[in-house]
Amino acid sequence: MKVFSERLIKLREEKKYGQRQMARILGITQPSYRRYELGTSEPNHEMTIKIAKEFGVTVDYLVGASDQRDVASPKV
Repeated sequence: MKVFSERLIKLREEKKYGQRQMARILGITQPSYRRYELGTSEPNHEMTIKIAKEFGVTVDYLVGASDQRDVASPKV
């Protein structure tokens, strides 16, 4: 899940959060969060959704299924 870990790092750095701060926001330990960024562990579905919401991006963007960060507004 290389794309996930790369995007996770990029999004965290854009917010100027440290790993410890991000872990605290998500309610997990810093080592657990660090493993997400290293790509040695993957979050479950609920945590993936929580991370996407925290950064204001879609889950598809976060996991690399789309390059569109934001949910598209419906066309009328």
